[in-house]
Amino acid sequence: MRAVLHAPRRVLQLTLAIIKPDAVAHPLFLEGVSSTRGWWSSWPVFVLSVPEFSSQLCHFSTVHQLGLPLTNKSQRGLLHLDNSVGGPMRAYILAHEEAIPLWRSLMGPTRVFRAQHTDPESIRGSFGLTDTRNTVHGSDSAASASREIAFFFPDFNEEQWYQQEEPQLREREVGRDTKAIPHHVPRDGWAEAD
Repeated sequence: MRAVLHAPRRVLQLTLAIIKPDAVAHPLFLEGVSSTRGWWSSWPVFVLSVPEFSSQLCHFSTVHQLGLPLTNKSQRGLLHLDNSVGGPMRAYILAHEEAIPLWRSLMGPTRVFRAQHTDPESIRGSFGLTDTRNTVHGSDSAASASREIAFFFPDFNEEQWYQQEEPQLREREVGRDTKAIPHHVPRDGWAEAD
C-alpha cells in the first residue's frame, strides 16, 4: 500500500471584477468578455455578483481617478455621467489562489492600444474601445480588493468569509454551472442540479 501525500492548498485570494457599461450594453461584447480564455466557466469560484447599478460605478470611477478615499457616501459635485461609466454594469467577487494577478492577466493592459498590440487575446485587447471604455476593471492589490469589495458589496463580510466559507471552498470541489453565477460548494445531502 502506498501513501499519497497531498500538499495543502493555498488560501484563496479575493478580487473585485467589474464588467463596465460599455460591455454590458452590447450583448455580443458581454458574451465575448464572458468567454475570453474560458474564465467564466473555469474559475474555481464566483462568490457574488451584483447586476446593473451604475451610480456606484460613477462614484467609484470618479474617486478612483482622483485618488480620493473610497466611501459609500456620494460626494456631490464629483459625480459625472459620461459614456464611459453610464449604464448598467456587473460586479463580481472572484476567489482563486492567485485571483488578483490572474484576473489582471485576463484583463490585459489598461491602455487599449497597448493591449491590442501586446496582448490581443486579453479582454481589453479584444473588446476595449478607449482607455476609459476598456470593458473591465480589477483590483490591483489585496488592500484595493478589500476596499473595493466593501464599496460594492457593503453586506459582504470578508473576515467572516475567510473564517467560514473559504476553508470549505479550498478543500472541496466547487460546482460549476456556466449559466448560473455564483458557483457553489456542494453541501452534504445536496444534489447537483442537472
